[in-house]
Amino acid sequence: MNSLVQSTGRAIHRALPKSVTLAHGGGGSAMRDLIDEIFIAAFAEAPGALEDQARFDLAALAAQGDRLAFTTDSFVVDPLFFPGGDIGKLAVCGTINDLAVGAARPVALSCAVIIEEGLPVETLRAVAQSMAETARAASVPIVTGDTKVVARGACDKLFVTTTGIGVVRTGVDVGIGRARPGDVILVNGQLGDHGAAILNARGDLALEAAIESDCAALHELVDVLIGAAPGVRAMRDATRGGVAAVLNELAEASAVGVRIRELDTPVRSDVQGFCEILGLDPLYLANEGKLVAVVPPDQADAAVKALSGHPLGRATTAIGTVTEGRAGRVVMETRFGGQRIVDMLVGDQLPRIC
Repeated sequence: MNSLVQSTGRAIHRALPKSVTLAHGGGGSAMRDLIDEIFIAAFAEAPGALEDQARFDLAALAAQGDRLAFTTDSFVVDPLFFPGGDIGKLAVCGTINDLAVGAARPVALSCAVIIEEGLPVETLRAVAQSMAETARAASVPIVTGDTKVVARGACDKLFVTTTGIGVVRTGVDVGIGRARPGDVILVNGQLGDHGAAILNARGDLALEAAIESDCAALHELVDVLIGAAPGVRAMRDATRGGVAAVLNELAEASAVGVRIRELDTPVRSDVQGFCEILGLDPLYLANEGKLVAVVPPDQADAAVKALSGHPLGRATTAIGTVTEGRAGRVVMETRFGGQRIVDMLVGDQLPRIC
């Protein structure tokens, strides 16, 4: 932080009002003070933090792989803070994960915020600090960004958009349309934690279940997976629409069938009970720290063993296989010996979960 202040000649730690005002989005000294005190203070290590863009050494990028991956996502979660995370942690992890499941090593992120007039400054500070801590722990810096303030009612408290770039490993080619009959489908742990945590955190149901979001950055876990199963066909993080949405997209894009086993599909008992009370299906609940991976059958055991040795993969399970069945259809073998079709939802079971 000191080196940043010295290099820019701008002091930070100016006094801010208790709430964000429209003046903080006007481009003048009030906006400069907000950016300095909240974002520059949090992202102090960002190179060129006061420029309108971040700059990268192309030779350094090319040394890591042969293709550039680029992704962007917006986060509008309600509430802003929930057990296991907050909108800031969610934004950083979600963007890192979108890069990682494309076999890309994340390099850097941008952060743009739309702030509703009246948002407490301390709330904004807490979100920025959470983003900074999450990015620092993942070794993926936030290097540039933007701030906008809108009038009361024009947005709901705070919206965050993060964009990320990464470098795809040479020789690794994954895609949702690359699954083949016989391939094994893996998940790295219990499903539905994030969706259940968000719904419970809203407090409308007065339930006492202590459910935490699984929000986590998965890029290091993907490193482990690729090391053990270099022929991995496809990876997706199971966010909105849950594992069910991922499997349906996989079956359609690869023109294959998918068969999964309910007994092998991991769900925490408290999440299962939560879903039973509310009539929800955990297969469709959002996750923010779970990936679905499709690997060749001869690499499946090695992948499960390797992933199980990582803290984010200890409950890794093979939940099913890719089949030559009806293209685009996902079928679950139920715990009672029957079968049911796992279809794609028209909408979402829960709004505003990410």
